[in-house]
Amino acid sequence: MAGSDITDRSPSAPDTAKILIAGGFGVGKTTMVGSVSEIAPLRTEEPLTAAGLDIDDLDGIEDKQATTVALDFGRITVSRDLVLYLFGTPGQQRFWFMWNDLAIGALGAVVLIDVRRPETSFAAIDFFESRGIPFVVGVNGFHGRHPYPPDEIRDSLALPDHIQVLLCDARDRASCRDVLIALVDQLIASAAREETAGPRTLPGR
Repeated sequence: MAGSDITDRSPSAPDTAKILIAGGFGVGKTTMVGSVSEIAPLRTEEPLTAAGLDIDDLDGIEDKQATTVALDFGRITVSRDLVLYLFGTPGQQRFWFMWNDLAIGALGAVVLIDVRRPETSFAAIDFFESRGIPFVVGVNGFHGRHPYPPDEIRDSLALPDHIQVLLCDARDRASCRDVLIALVDQLIASAAREETAGPRTLPGR
């Protein structure tokens, strides 16, 4: 209205962040994205077939019937100002070539591990460490059980102290949300430290 002192108080659009949910084959990535997403998740699952018997390691997950062949996608609103877009990576080795493309623009990641088969997620940990992408480790408690404390898991994975190890249940929305919030808090704290430190000076300058 012309001449009015009323200002436009419409809320601004929230910030968005791309987060990867990674880990080995059968650790619960699709389950986590599906349980925490506020929209119907996009899934690219295909049935496991006899053709993959000599390729896919089903030790400990013999009941698994399908596998992600491209990505899982979901969305969660963490706060009024922040929305996370979740991209679940494929876990089988023959699909790892897609990780580089999925990692483009990602601010951080959750690496899920299954303590029954922790070696299946070593590649994901190495991937994010080598690219300098911040991540937290989510220990998915299958059947709701966590037989090992976080510090013991950290030691077994040879993780540095600054990497958070969080117990979770991929089937439980609140549990998964807590893991994502812990990652967001880590990213915010890291950004604040960099801002306080100011611009870096090149050696010799």
